Amino acid sequence: MSNIPRVLTIAGSDSGGGAGIQADIKTLTSLRVYATSVITSVTSQNTLGVDGIHNIPSEFVAKQIVSVLSDIGTDAIKIGMLSSATIIQSVATTLKQFPEQSKYVVLDPVMISTSGSRLLASDAMEALISDLLPLTYVLTPNVPEAEVLLNLSAGSIDTLEAMRSAAKNVAELGPRFVLLKGGHLPLDVSGTKQVTDVLYDSENDAFFEISNPFVDTKNTHGTGCTLSAALAGELAKGASVSIASTNAIRYVKEAIDQPLVEIGKGSGPINHFHPLKWSPYEGQTFLTAVMESLPNNLWSEFIHHPFVRGIADGTLPTESFIYYLKQDYLYLQHYARSAALASYKCRTMEEIAANAAIVVHIAKESQLHLDYCAKWGVTEEEVLSTPESVYNAAYTRFVLDKGASGDLLDLKTAMAPCLIGYGDIGRILYNDPATKREGNLYWSWICQYAADDYQKAVTNGIVELEGLAKRFISSSEERFKEVCTTFEQGVRLEIMFWEMGLRLC
Repeated sequence: MSNIPRVLTIAGSDSGGGAGIQADIKTLTSLRVYATSVITSVTSQNTLGVDGIHNIPSEFVAKQIVSVLSDIGTDAIKIGMLSSATIIQSVATTLKQFPEQSKYVVLDPVMISTSGSRLLASDAMEALISDLLPLTYVLTPNVPEAEVLLNLSAGSIDTLEAMRSAAKNVAELGPRFVLLKGGHLPLDVSGTKQVTDVLYDSENDAFFEISNPFVDTKNTHGTGCTLSAALAGELAKGASVSIASTNAIRYVKEAIDQPLVEIGKGSGPINHFHPLKWSPYEGQTFLTAVMESLPNNLWSEFIHHPFVRGIADGTLPTESFIYYLKQDYLYLQHYARSAALASYKCRTMEEIAANAAIVVHIAKESQLHLDYCAKWGVTEEEVLSTPESVYNAAYTRFVLDKGASGDLLDLKTAMAPCLIGYGDIGRILYNDPATKREGNLYWSWICQYAADDYQKAVTNGIVELEGLAKRFISSSEERFKEVCTTFEQGVRLEIMFWEMGLRLC
């Protein structure tokens, strides 16, 4: 994968795995963001609480930052637990050495754990405000943390209006954006509890609010770490702060809504597995699974059809082959249209260019096809004036319809039986000692599909199909079955194409 977004997380280690560096890396990985890490503290903790904190020497924290940013670099930075003034100052000083990579700093001002343990030493507060907040792009305090930052008594922020005022006042301490989280302050809205997170943009003096139903659960360990990591990950992907905040909040909500089995005896972790998609063809390649989904002997019926066996031993009536050649030229026209449609459906210039190249290749192949027809005494005019067979029309319209109504995987799956099947036929017949070579009128046709360039095209097509399956199927068993049905229909239409040649329809 190229140009993968990167996030550096600077935070403490949670031995229980639910928060800190561990939660950050789980979150970023599930969001398909490459995570690097700088550990500031090692904690001894579980779901019941923190019973020990060992700070990493500040000079070694700085060394870790330099090591990562000077080589791997980053697109955004998430900062979590910084438990001493010297560590905070060291982080701030070091980040200033990398201004281009420190544009998008998301700071989660970790002060109190979910279980109620104090994580930020009191003498570190001044350093956090004076040294780190001015470097912060998005600050993500919860209500109790905002009260500490503003030197307010506990419970002072008790309404949505108070949250807006607090977010604006916190922004005066330096950060460009403040995302004040409302999880500690569920509000009653029309008889139901609701959580509202308030995003304040200090540069434009604007508020953006995101509301969700309150979920009453004890398993919220790591929510703050997870949200700030997800927000940094979305910024690394290029999202605006409002979109990044919305996506990050949705990630946390879904992680809470889909709980893990009980882990620990206290405040359990949220579910970082929820975005991970488990393949319905686990342990196999997509193509193998699709092939195995076919009814018994259907693929064999296609590639060992009597029409194909007649080509192999040279007994196929020439009038059947000539009729097939005419229809195959008409088929190529529609196949080129299908490749052009695939190009239209692609999302990157590289994919567009690759499919456009297929169109160009088919155009050249079509001319070679006409030249091949001429060797059989069939003129271009005769080919072009041949009425399209109903079997040909059924097959080509099926492929184009799948492309028009479905996604890129639907289209490529509909096209796959032709590409892969002819590759199998060419390779099998070429290598079969029983295939007639000398005096076989169809030997050159066999060689065409056994040739390296066609076999390479088959390999490339399979690689593309595997990639599309990962992109479009995810974990849906139903979606996988739909694609299998498309492939099966394509195989059946290929068989009918052979039947067409034998029946001269």
